[in-house]
Amino acid sequence: MISFRNFALRRGERLLLSNVDLTLHAGWRVGVVGRNGAGKTSLFAALMREVEPDKGDLDLPGKARVASVAQETPHLPNPAIDFVLSGDEAVHAAIQMEANAFAAEDWEAVAEAHHRLEEVSGYDGSARAGKLLHGLGFPAEVHEKAVSDFSGGWRVRLNVARALMTPSDLLLLDEPTNHLDLDAVVWLEEWLKRYDGTLLVISHDREFLDNVTTHILHLHDGTAKLYVGNYTDFERQRAEHLRQQQIAHEKEQAERAHLQSFIDRFKAKASKAKQAQSRVKRLAKLAGTEAVRAERALHITLPEPLKLPNSLLSLHDVDCGYGADARILANANFGLEAGDRIGLLGPNGAGKSTLVKTLVGELAPMSGERKAHPDLRIGYFAQHTVESLAFGTSPLDHLRKLDADAPNQVLRDFLGRWNFPGDRAFEVIDTFSGGEKARLALALIAYRRPNVLLLDEPTNHLDLDMREALAEALSDFDGAIVMVSHDRHLIGLVCDSYWRVAGGKVEPFDGDLDEYAAWLRSRPGSDNPKTPAPKAEPALPAPPPEPKKPAVKVNPHKLQKAEERVARLEGKLAEFDAQMADPAVYADAGKVADIGRQQMQLRQELEAAEAELLALYEG
Repeated sequence: MISFRNFALRRGERLLLSNVDLTLHAGWRVGVVGRNGAGKTSLFAALMREVEPDKGDLDLPGKARVASVAQETPHLPNPAIDFVLSGDEAVHAAIQMEANAFAAEDWEAVAEAHHRLEEVSGYDGSARAGKLLHGLGFPAEVHEKAVSDFSGGWRVRLNVARALMTPSDLLLLDEPTNHLDLDAVVWLEEWLKRYDGTLLVISHDREFLDNVTTHILHLHDGTAKLYVGNYTDFERQRAEHLRQQQIAHEKEQAERAHLQSFIDRFKAKASKAKQAQSRVKRLAKLAGTEAVRAERALHITLPEPLKLPNSLLSLHDVDCGYGADARILANANFGLEAGDRIGLLGPNGAGKSTLVKTLVGELAPMSGERKAHPDLRIGYFAQHTVESLAFGTSPLDHLRKLDADAPNQVLRDFLGRWNFPGDRAFEVIDTFSGGEKARLALALIAYRRPNVLLLDEPTNHLDLDMREALAEALSDFDGAIVMVSHDRHLIGLVCDSYWRVAGGKVEPFDGDLDEYAAWLRSRPGSDNPKTPAPKAEPALPAPPPEPKKPAVKVNPHKLQKAEERVARLEGKLAEFDAQMADPAVYADAGKVADIGRQQMQLRQELEAAEAELLALYEG
């Protein structure tokens, strides 16, 4: 149980929260929401004891284990799976203890390490770490890659996996779906619903909040109010609360006006003085219910395209890939006309970004033809677009590079419509939040007045208000849109048709997002051995995959034999472990050494057998 009592929190001179009194019970899954700057991340820092309350108390159970996602990932040479496994410090230490004992041929220490591994459930540690990596989109072939070889977005995923690996009673997740794609988000939702501790999650993904949370903690104007239910329930309850507050305020104001009118009229008359004084006292006792202050709605607009031909862009029998040999998609046929709104769906690594890059022209077709109208003007938001903004410059500087001759006021008016008003247009972007940088990147795309928008995960770091504003602006856009997004609410509002990228093919998907999520859960890569895993996309540090023959179903006889071999080796290893746990065995040093050598041999055989089994599962 987590209790806040008269809790207040400052950051610098700014009071973020005050007079917070509430209790969060064990097992609740709480979504923490509020506008940027409301204090969400600072609240997490207080829960992790990184900052002290300015006033009041924050009580956590004394032995509560707290896990959170690190903001930075060290530039480590360690394999990814070891980095994730180190999240469980006890298991990681026991495995290291075992390795050191074997290296020293200290069989007594080996037995002690085995006992410790048993105590901390360490024998399945590597398997648990591998499952977390797999669920978050890491193909098996990159589990041994060095952490330092991964790009920034993939390191964020490693940090999420490490946090999930950490044994915890309280799990704090700050924007965990950023840098995930839709299949990883669906997997994470299922994992969190099975988590038996207390979860606090900051997220701007309303579908994710709806599917995961049991309560919503809303931070607003220095207050924190707890609502029962998911995000949709919260919106409904808050709207009703605001409606009732406005009714109470208007009723009170009417009574105030009536009392004041009586006082003004009769206070000078001796015969009515007593009644007038009574009404003065009544007026003083009125509660002073505040009027509902409407939050300023964020509204953005996309300028009309300069030209809007009907047939804009098409691919005909195109093979998409990298270099001469790394084919990701085969025989793609895809066309865009004015008004098209297409959502690209598909498992991680299946080729969605590859298709988008081919449409943009960043990747040339390996074969086939890309046809573009002479008046085609593409607005492209890639996953690295925000990182390409120039540090040390302002929003106005960025816009001036696009249009050197435009009057300053025209540029400032445009930036104002994207919520960079007044002096904000001159601020250096180095201090901007991730959401503000993403908003600026989208504004720069809009200024070019494109007739095709190719958007690859445009919502990372955008808050709920900005996502709603973007959805509204995209819905009014006259050109064509192709979008890859893990935000189901956004893609559901904007897109009216879907194409699935999977198994090396691009084809229309006849279904909605719920049906797609069900399709994802039914195919493993997750647990269905009959479905081959997708090819890895070169966004990962792994080299581009070689062209493969069309996938075939797994041979059930081979699968059964591989599973039996793993089980047999595990059984033999368990027998030797039991022998090493018997103190009597150490009376015969030769026998101990022999068992140790056999254990090492069995572990090597088991590792090879597990690799063979995994290869069968992944096709």
